[in-house]
Amino acid sequence: MSILSIELPESLEKSIEALASKQGYTLNQFITAAATEKLEAMAGLEFLRNEAKLGNREAFEHYLNAVPDVSPHDDDILEE
Repeated sequence: MSILSIELPESLEKSIEALASKQGYTLNQFITAAATEKLEAMAGLEFLRNEAKLGNREAFEHYLNAVPDVSPHDDDILEE
């Protein structure tokens, strides 16, 4: 583990502390979890962007056109 010193506006720090406490976390646990979630989200977005670059519109259209044009099964229809 390493120690990182960050500056936060006092109002943000108090809001984070209150939410963390309400959820049963320390400020450190909350900020670590938030940073981890952000890192994972950005890594996921980068992965999707890279996958999209590998995509082929012609192949997509080919497979999309192969899907039969039928009505959905009764179990797949949402009730309004």
